[in-house]
Amino acid sequence: MLNRLFPGAPGVPETDVAHTIAARTNDAVQIVDVREPDEWSEGRIPGAVHIPLGSLATRATELDPGQETIVVCQAGVRSLTGADILLRAGFADAKSLSGGMIAWAAAGQPVER
Repeated sequence: MLNRLFPGAPGVPETDVAHTIAARTNDAVQIVDVREPDEWSEGRIPGAVHIPLGSLATRATELDPGQETIVVCQAGVRSLTGADILLRAGFADAKSLSGGMIAWAAAGQPVER
């Protein structure tokens, strides 16, 4: 798992595309995209909230800490840090999307521009 290789976020839970699809279908999740604005403009998961990683700690109040939260980036590394930030801020269920937008697009899932 990436979280063992990434020292900034040991033990941060990850999830996969299949779980994210199911959670989106049930409107049971908030998706937070922590990529930079230029990456966001190239395509994102429909319905995702854009909060760049550098702003996440100060903007976490814009999110519901009681709702399942999936953090996404390009490849699933920065999202580990993002999920860690939210967990430390008191979010009950924050996870990183393993493989990020690369995995999402590779699975043929919709990308909003």
